[in-house]
Amino acid sequence: MSGHNHKLDKIDLKILKILQANSKITNLDLSKKIGLSPAPTLERVKKLESSGIIKSYHAQVDPQVIGLSVKTFVLVSLAWQKENALENFIAKVAEIDEIVECYIITGEADFLMHLVCKDIPTYEQLLFKTLSKIEEIERLKTLMTLSTVKDSKVLPFDYDTVPFNGGN
Repeated sequence: MSGHNHKLDKIDLKILKILQANSKITNLDLSKKIGLSPAPTLERVKKLESSGIIKSYHAQVDPQVIGLSVKTFVLVSLAWQKENALENFIAKVAEIDEIVECYIITGEADFLMHLVCKDIPTYEQLLFKTLSKIEEIERLKTLMTLSTVKDSKVLPFDYDTVPFNGGN
């Protein structure tokens, strides 16, 4: 990882906005949208990738279509008195595929986990057979989602204003 010392200009920011909305856009279409010819456009994209500003490209799969209909957020309070509670908890979370995101948070719990699974029985199984067996967890609180109102992959940023120093 190089230290993001890449200076971003207006064109770079335009590229970042467009690629977040659609990473499958062709270099030709991208070059037309930003008003550069294809070669320097590709050069810029490659620079954004190599400097680590663009981390990766993903296919966004609709979970419903592949039969994953339950999305929950789980608040976790850790049993801090247990030895190596944090390290052990993090290691166990890494092993559970249904946990797609996990954050250390402030407020009424220590972690916020985002889980995706097939259905309620599957979630119940996961809760009682897997999560409840993690001894580093003191308390769990499940927040069940009903429907998605917004799910944007474009980061909230003023893409028309050049940042002071490339946001180090």
